[in-house]
Amino acid sequence: MKISAANLSRLMAAAVLLAALASPAATAVAATSPRDADALAKSTYIYIATVRKDGNQSRAVPVWFIPTGDNQVLIETSPTSWKAKRIRRGSPALIWIGSPTGPAFIGKAEIVEDKALQEQVIAGYPRKYLLARIGYARPTRAKLDSGQIIVIRISPARDLPDGFQSAPGTPAPALDEKTKPANTK
Repeated sequence: MKISAANLSRLMAAAVLLAALASPAATAVAATSPRDADALAKSTYIYIATVRKDGNQSRAVPVWFIPTGDNQVLIETSPTSWKAKRIRRGSPALIWIGSPTGPAFIGKAEIVEDKALQEQVIAGYPRKYLLARIGYARPTRAKLDSGQIIVIRISPARDLPDGFQSAPGTPAPALDEKTKPANTK
């Protein structure tokens, strides 16, 4: 099969585009440690805290979650919850896996409008949680489309030290290790 110069150019451009699109997923996989990937696979809950405007941690609360194929975490919540408001403002997420003293990581959190990710939550919650299967707190397309709930994606940035615990009202660790928390000198 012969490929013309014009088609070769198009193929090369497509390859570069595909490589660029694949990069964020590869980064997310690399940022999830084997410790966290294993714990996410076995856990029913994660505990999530966000960062307040003053740079301090909020209280960690348990939530249902779905891990994605590239080791990100998807949750759903009310758009008026404090975690949603803080994440909309750019807050990272502090996550404890399985229990308030479980393995912890900090990650970039964002509200997603991607229908495919929303469908993962809609389909995944009933598979993972009996209560969702019988209709309690079950995410639906109608709830998402009407704005009753939103989906949040959390991409792990780095592990927090073993034994790291939630401490509401104290400075949160920085998303990037090299950066100090906002309210420290």
